[in-house]
Amino acid sequence: MYELIIAGGWLMLPILLSSIVVIAIAFERYWTLRRNKVVPPTLLGQVWHWMKQNQLSKENLHQLRSSSPLGTILAAGISNSGHGREVMKDSIEEAANQVIHNLEKNLSPLGTVAAIAPLLGLLGTVIGMIKVFTAIMIEGTGNAGVLAGGISEALITTAAGLTVAIPALVFHRFFERRVDSLVVEMEDQAIKLVDAIHGDRVMRNDEASAG
Repeated sequence: MYELIIAGGWLMLPILLSSIVVIAIAFERYWTLRRNKVVPPTLLGQVWHWMKQNQLSKENLHQLRSSSPLGTILAAGISNSGHGREVMKDSIEEAANQVIHNLEKNLSPLGTVAAIAPLLGLLGTVIGMIKVFTAIMIEGTGNAGVLAGGISEALITTAAGLTVAIPALVFHRFFERRVDSLVVEMEDQAIKLVDAIHGDRVMRNDEASAG
């Protein structure tokens, strides 16, 4: 491995650094975007239980806000639930925008690496071929060692760039899909909370009018 890095020339350094970035981001995002951590399955039921039992204190609301991304959204909606359905929905949307921004953290650098890595490999290929043709101009085709070194540098950097870019692209697409899926689930949970709070109020008002 060390011999390949040396043979690839100085451009192997940024390619190697790019591979470290890809691995670090992939592990960090995989850990952060776990479904049970972002959208706890029992959280909405717990919130509704607190509200029914009049146990939604400031401490519980603070705990809810810091518990998970879904908790942050639900806490924002509950804090403004007394101002009407539309205000509650607007506050949920504002909180959701910030949550989505946090969920998409580091995905842009991952996409950038996926785009840059093959270009670095291509640059290494061009530099290697320049060395080959320069050697041919100076020494002719008799010095096989010099020619082989330039061709080796060209091929190694190309292979290394693609080896980094392909996994980076796969991870980028995978985590984008994961974020989209989590956003849909959080939106569904938030809508259920809005309907549960304001739907019951509307129903009670209608029943009171009918009576």
